This record gives sequence, structure tokens and C-alpha cells, in this order.
Amino acid sequence: MIKYVIKRILMMIPLLLVVTIVIFTIMYFVPGDPATVAAGASSVTQEQLDQIREQMGLNRPYQVRLWEYVKGVFFHLDFGNSYTFGTPVAPELFSRFWNTFYVALFSLILMILVGVPVGVRAAVHANKVEDRLSMFFSLLFGAMPTFWVALMLVLYFSLDLKWFPSFGVSSFSHFVLPTVAVALSGIAGIARQTRSSMLEVIRSDYVTTARSKGLPESSVIYGHALENALIPIITVSGNQFGRMLAGVVLIETIFSIPGLGVYMINGIQGRDYTVVQGSLIVIAFLLCVIMLITDVVYAYVDPRIRARYMKKSAQ
Repeated sequence: MIKYVIKRILMMIPLLLVVTIVIFTIMYFVPGDPATVAAGASSVTQEQLDQIREQMGLNRPYQVRLWEYVKGVFFHLDFGNSYTFGTPVAPELFSRFWNTFYVALFSLILMILVGVPVGVRAAVHANKVEDRLSMFFSLLFGAMPTFWVALMLVLYFSLDLKWFPSFGVSSFSHFVLPTVAVALSGIAGIARQTRSSMLEVIRSDYVTTARSKGLPESSVIYGHALENALIPIITVSGNQFGRMLAGVVLIETIFSIPGLGVYMINGIQGRDYTVVQGSLIVIAFLLCVIMLITDVVYAYVDPRIRARYMKKSAQ
């Protein structure tokens, strides 16, 4: 198993290398002059622009700039300097990463804590009132736009009731409303997937056998059926977590959260290409890590998968 994890980590290196090259190439050919952005003032002479390009290394060939960027990212974690502010991009990325990560992590935890029990109850009471109500509200929450939910939460719980702050990240309470806003649609997806998986497992012979032995119903459902229905649920949870990391831009904007999404959007608006490149590469790395963690969790949940990994390692 350890060999498999090491192999997957090593496989991430060429993948991230290709992603870095593709992102750099796209940003290299995007219209716009970074020297103009760095200059700031509108009344800059051509001679001054040429001098700025030389100082920033923009007049060097594509392959030279690509090699220096790749070398800086992979060997020094250096994502270059911001064209707008002239400050290093890496410290900003690493400081903002945690705000985005916390929103995504808290949202995932809430999704699982609510979505899985709702899906299990719906499967146990399939085609009954409880099942229909659960799936109705799941579809309703899943259809609500995240930005609209966030605005409604701010209006009611922050402005009217004044229970939670509407912006900032200085305490745990600041993450409550963003977490709920992001989690609602995810709860719907996990609940539907849990219901579907449980319906396939709950009619299995080993579940019938467990009931025939006189085991409590809760032990049969949560100890036998749910354990064997976890693989699709883990897959959906991993996908949701990756989607949230890459897509909390609107939430960060509404709640004024200084995260990766807002940093990248500001870079796009200001044509600060080093900021955009760095943000995309960090997000790509996180997605690779999430896929790796998902595969490892598969192995711990399903002994058949773990046995296959161990067999491959032995060979």
C-alpha cells in the first residue's frame, strides 16, 4: 500500500509539469502587455516600457521564460512576482489557501454529516412519505443557486438577526454562513447518491442474513449496509471537495473572504498573469492530492481494493 501511495505521488510530478506548461503557454499568448500593467501610469513612453520589459525578462524567448518559470515553481516554490504590486506571489497564495481550504473542508463535513443520514433514511423508507420529502428537499436545495443562498443567509442571519458576521475570517463564526451556503447543494448530491447506493445494498443476501441473526436494525443498516455502500459516496464527496476548492469564488466575493478564488479573479481583472498562473497551479495540485486521498480511502474502506493494491505491490 505504501508503495502504491509513493507511486501515485511520483505520478503527480509529470502531471503537474504538464499542467504548468499548459497554463504558462496559455497565459503567454493571452493578449495584453504585462509591462503596461507593471508600469501603472497611462502616460508611459515606449522607451520606458522597453526598459520595464527588460527588467522583468519579458523580452526573452518563450522557451527561456518557460524553463525559468518551471524551475522556479518545482525547485524553489517561486511563482514569480505580481505585475501589479511587484510582491512575490507565493506568500500570498499560501496565506490565502487556508481560507479557501477551511470553507471547503467545513462544507464537506456538513455535507457528509447531513447528507449521508438523510440518504440512509430515504433508502430505508423507500417510496414512503419520508423518502419523498427527503428527495424533494434535496432537489430543491440542489436547484438553488449558491450565490442566491449566500445572499439570503446574509440578509436574514446577519443583517436581520445579527447572529453571524457577514464578512471577514477572524473567527470560526465568520465561516458559518459561507459553509452553509456552499454545503446546501452538496448535501443534496450526497443524499441522492447515498440513497441510490443503499437501495442496491439493502436488498443483498448478507443484509438479509444479518437481520435473520436478530441484529438490531441500526446495526444492520449502519454496520453492514452502509459500510458496503460507501465507495460511491466517497467518490461523490471527493468530487464535491475538489469542486468546492476550485469554485468558491462567488462565496469568497460575497463574504469578503481573502481566498484563492478572489485572488485569482483580481489577477484576471488586472491582467496580473503571474497571479493567475500561480493560483491555477495550486488548485491543480490540490485536486491531484484530493484524488490521491480518495483512492487511499477506497483501499481502507473496501478490503478487495486493498488486497489488489497489496498484490500489485508484492509483484
